[in-house]
Amino acid sequence: MAHSIKTQPYYPELPPEEESCVDYYYDNPENLPGTLDLESDALPPEIALIDYTENIATRIKISNPETCIPYLESDSVSWINVLGLGNQTCWEQMAKVFQIHPLTVGDVVNVPQRPKVIHDKNQIIIITIQVRIKSDLEPFEKKQVSIILGRKHLITVQENSEDDCLKTVRERIKNNQGIIRKQKVDYLAYSLIDTIIDGFFPVLEEYGERIETLENEVVFKPDPQTMQKIYQLRRELLTLRRTIWSLRDAINILIRDGSNLINPDVLVYFRDCYEHTIQLRDIVETYRDLASDLMNIYLSSVSNKMNEVMKLLTVISSIFIPLTFIAGVYGMNFDSEASPWNMPELDWRYGYPLCLLMMFASAVCLIYFFWRKGWFNNLSITLKQDD
Repeated sequence: MAHSIKTQPYYPELPPEEESCVDYYYDNPENLPGTLDLESDALPPEIALIDYTENIATRIKISNPETCIPYLESDSVSWINVLGLGNQTCWEQMAKVFQIHPLTVGDVVNVPQRPKVIHDKNQIIIITIQVRIKSDLEPFEKKQVSIILGRKHLITVQENSEDDCLKTVRERIKNNQGIIRKQKVDYLAYSLIDTIIDGFFPVLEEYGERIETLENEVVFKPDPQTMQKIYQLRRELLTLRRTIWSLRDAINILIRDGSNLINPDVLVYFRDCYEHTIQLRDIVETYRDLASDLMNIYLSSVSNKMNEVMKLLTVISSIFIPLTFIAGVYGMNFDSEASPWNMPELDWRYGYPLCLLMMFASAVCLIYFFWRKGWFNNLSITLKQDD
């Protein structure tokens, strides 16, 4: 069957520094269009069919995509959830049963792709990115989630079979929560996209906490590792920014161009998704500005700390300068017997104690002077921070 595909051609260009943040999949020039980059010995993906109406919902696991054909001809909503990329044999069967264009299969399987929207004659292909918190060292990981929207069916393909980010939508269908079972397949597509977008908020909350931690570290205990943490934070925020911008543009195209597969009443819900991407973008931009400010604060803190160290050394040097001068004068060893002007105090009975008293008095006077100027208050704060 012939297919006509219209791909949205334009996405705003990002700065070169952001282009290098994420490595998207690029076709090998030697490969033919539509070539699938899959391992030859890969296992088939896990495929589950969820078929529901307002009154009933069923979920079955399938091994052969042809099992779905009777459900596609019914009036119910059929959601085919594919976990894992699988092998080429499986995707040849999927393309045949669901009439998926080979280039579309390539976009779904050859991951990661940039978020985008592709309009087919009888389908809409939506490529999205799902993110989730991973660990403290790697706050988030991203996986591609592809959505193929048909007239009565919807296919989702998740990159990893271990991480199912669409569980909440399945629970809503199972428990008949909200209006999802009263709506058609286009509302299911909205629910899935909304769930994927909402997954960005916990990740950004994690980054907000990291920024607060770095603020305290930058002000009170800056060290070279702090600089590395700030740099890594900025790079990760650039990655999130690029993903969110692409996702926002894809949803904007979906709303702007519309489709006979999406009811105008449901299109309003997609606008809500678009508003959420705007919120995500604003949060990321704010965090990027804060990260840049952290870098400036770090440099200022290091400079201030160096100034405090220099001030401490200056105080110590200033106290010992007169002591060194006095010791140097009386260490010249002039012969007092040769002339009455040659250090007569060397022959005094209390000459040595008097010299020590003079050194002690000069040191006390300088310490009092620096104390009156308030230098010791700042030095005590610096020493406490170092401890």
